Order: sequence, then structure tokens, then C-alpha cells
Amino acid sequence: MTVSAWCPPVPGIAEAFHARFTDHAYPAHTHDTWTLLIVDDGAISYDLDRHHHGALGTAVTLLPPNVAHDGRAATSHGFRKRVLYLDADVLGDDLIGAAVDQPSLPDPLLRTRIHQLHQSLTEPLEAESRLALVAERLRTHLGRLTVAPPDRSLADDLRDLLDERLPDSLTLADASEVLGAHPVHLVRAFGRRFGLPPHRYVTGRRVDHARRLLLDGTPPAAVATTAGFTDQAHLTRHFRRYLGTTPARFARG
Repeated sequence: MTVSAWCPPVPGIAEAFHARFTDHAYPAHTHDTWTLLIVDDGAISYDLDRHHHGALGTAVTLLPPNVAHDGRAATSHGFRKRVLYLDADVLGDDLIGAAVDQPSLPDPLLRTRIHQLHQSLTEPLEAESRLALVAERLRTHLGRLTVAPPDRSLADDLRDLLDERLPDSLTLADASEVLGAHPVHLVRAFGRRFGLPPHRYVTGRRVDHARRLLLDGTPPAAVATTAGFTDQAHLTRHFRRYLGTTPARFARG
């Protein structure tokens, strides 16, 4: 048995939980969050609201808040899973009934997006953007679609807001409140207008700021936090990705 759990700094995600179980069986219980689960190995057997279901690696499992469920390995091989516990308002109480009726969602694109979301949990703005797209696709499966507002002015307003806050971070939740638009509308409008998601735009602007600091003679060790990165390793990872070299080598050149 291996277990890893933490609280990512991502609005809407209460907890991330990665586990490998062989013979552990969950008793019947409830959560006050949505349980978004993907299986990486093996299979899970569970009952939800007294109806039997299974979770396989090819599908996404979504368990609604405040509905009893249990869980166990479907075979002696056990299972390995990744779970995100989403705040109840990410999807809303009105979708609970639809999720009880259809907790298993055979959607390869959704599964890929959830995998990418797990990989981005250390990058709050990227993770928040990916969560907005995941939530939109979940709503589509459960029967509630959202209508996007006009794109151009909304995207420009978001870019101006991001620029205004740089190098500090801005959450999509904050931007949504300021601009009066749903986070998924912000992400889609920005992508259509500028050809990249908001988090990638912010990272590029921070890398540009780091370049200027380095060329002005700021020591590489001091550049990271000034440019808005969490630490030196964070800066180096993105700097190398954008420019093919490290900040130290760039400064020497």
C-alpha cells in the first residue's frame, strides 16, 4: 500500500490523493466534495447509492458529494488510482442526481485532461485553467451546458488584467469575479484570441522579465522571485523550456 495526499494551491481543489491498494476496502462513507477519480492500474468495484458500479482505467469516475459509496479492488491484483476532491460549487448541487445515475464516463479526452491536470498541480494558474476545461466537459456529460459570451473584448480585458498583476499571480477565480465571466469562458476566449492559454501567456511574460533582469546584471539567484517564479528551480525549468539554456548561462552570454 502506498498513499500520497496533499492540498494543492489551486482554487476549487480541496485535496489530491494518489494511492496504490491491494486488499484495502473502503466502508460506506460520504464526502462533502465531488470525487473525480481515474484508475491507472487494475480496477475498482464500488456501490454508489446502493447500486453496483466499477471503475476502470479507460473511464473517468465522478462521485457526487453527500451520496454514500464504498470501494474495493475488483481483483487480487489491486489498483492504483489518482483522485481530486473538488469543492462542491465547482459543479453545483443540481448535477448530483445526474452523477448518481452516470458515475462512469468513458471519455478518453476527459481522462487525458484530468491526467494533465494532475501533472500541473504545482502550477496554480495552469491547474486552474485545466480544471475549468475539465469541469466544462463534466457538465456536458451531466447535461448542463454553458453559453460563452463574446470573445474579443473579454480576452483583451483578461490580458490587461494579467499584465496589471504581473509578476504576481492572478487566479482565474479572481479574474472571473473582476470581469464577470465564468472561468471556462475566460480560458476559451483567451485561447481563441491569442492562441495560447492564460497560464502560458503569464509564464512567457515572466520569462521575458527574467531575461531583462539578467541582462541588467541581476544575479540569477535573485531573479526567480523578482520575476514571479516560486524558486530558482521553477525559473530554470521554464527558462530552459523557452530559451534552451539556463539563466546562468544566458547571463554569461
